Amino acid sequence: MKTHIGDLDGKKGFFSSLSINTILILLTVLMFFVFSLLMKFNLLTIDDVAIKPSNIFQGKYLWTFLTSMFMHGGFFHLFVNMLSLFFLGTFLQRILGVKRYLWFYLISGLFAGLFFVLLSLIPTPFFSADFDVFAVGASGALFGLIGLMMLLTPNLPVYIMFIPIPIKIKYAAPGMLVLLWFISVTGNIPIGNTAHFGGLIAGLVYGLYLRNRYKNKVKALNKFFR
Repeated sequence: MKTHIGDLDGKKGFFSSLSINTILILLTVLMFFVFSLLMKFNLLTIDDVAIKPSNIFQGKYLWTFLTSMFMHGGFFHLFVNMLSLFFLGTFLQRILGVKRYLWFYLISGLFAGLFFVLLSLIPTPFFSADFDVFAVGASGALFGLIGLMMLLTPNLPVYIMFIPIPIKIKYAAPGMLVLLWFISVTGNIPIGNTAHFGGLIAGLVYGLYLRNRYKNKVKALNKFFR
């Protein structure tokens, strides 16, 4: 009997050489440099790459739902997201399997972008109206992974950057959302809080589905995390 959950679809979720998560990381890094160079030489504009609600509502640049996931607002933004994707994605790919993981990652990112666009017209005390603001980054998809882990492995200890102690994912996830929101509000820093929240919702929804369909496997997985 296997001592771990394995793939939910019965297939292996990682390769002996190059995993799909590694390919996603390499592709994101590559596209960051490609988009940056093309914009530097005025072959592309930020409208062509980043998602902007006002553009979407006009029916323009609809492909930016996807391209914005592979562009970042600088090297530090790229580094933080790819480092997080390396650890979170490697873990989840082994649980979900290649196909499920890839589709879930992409759908989470797309839903995060859609959530960002839809909420751009609704200013609240927690989120500002971002109708004419550009957004880039893989953070929405990353929060999808985090939301899924909250339900599949809630007691999994994780490290948050600059915090040297492990925190259970069920506490770390909402803590990160609140921390990022606080930083964006107090420091007037453009952080895509609504996209993060949208990604988290996508992860929670998929997590509920998997927990209900694979109850025994999820229980077996959680025996390793108390």
